[in-house]
Amino acid sequence: MNVDLFIPCFVDQLFPETGFNMIKILESLGCQVNYNPNQTCCGQPAYNAGYFKEAKAVATKFIDDFSNPEHFVVAPSASCIGMLRGGYNTLFNEFATDKDYFNLQKQSFEFTEFLTDVLEVDRVIGAKLEGKATYHDACSALRECGIKEAPRKLLENIEGLELIEADNAETCCGFGGTFAVKFQGISVGMAEQKVDIATTLDADYIISTDWSCLMHLDGYIKKNRKKIQVKHIVDVLAQGW
Repeated sequence: MNVDLFIPCFVDQLFPETGFNMIKILESLGCQVNYNPNQTCCGQPAYNAGYFKEAKAVATKFIDDFSNPEHFVVAPSASCIGMLRGGYNTLFNEFATDKDYFNLQKQSFEFTEFLTDVLEVDRVIGAKLEGKATYHDACSALRECGIKEAPRKLLENIEGLELIEADNAETCCGFGGTFAVKFQGISVGMAEQKVDIATTLDADYIISTDWSCLMHLDGYIKKNRKKIQVKHIVDVLAQGW
């Protein structure tokens, strides 16, 4: 099975180990992994800020960069996949017959849903992490992509890890891109609630599909010296083997 990696901006610039860990897991599951070094952004930052013309230019390049109709496109980010599935419908609505655009939407998956829905895998052999964890449903994963059970199935089968469900698992972490900048007080308050409930559960880790959420929560954790860590689910699945 051929997989084209899409490495989002956050991962490329700040957390490259997540991209390498994704390759490690996919190859262990028999996938032929490809990476196009010419790839850039999916266009989401410009789109969310209302710069549709600029977003469309970036998105057009993205479609060209991932033009092989026989390959799956897999990303460690539901936020970016949500942009492909939803935002592109707005940007390219006048090109409703563009087969490349529709094919890209059908062939693109967030990492955990690709494992469970396409590869039909609910366990990564050898994955091990000692401790307790709570899972955070990133807004894009849950609301734009409908991803809820896939990451939980994978986490439940990690040796040594106890998964605890938080009451506010589906509540936004407060990041929201420019929301965190324009409404800093509200954003920090939302992160505080998310972290406080996780620590009340004696969780050692907050795990999610998206580094954008985790980066925001980690900023609050470090500033307030909370005894809890954030981890991307890809890095967790690649740990211990």
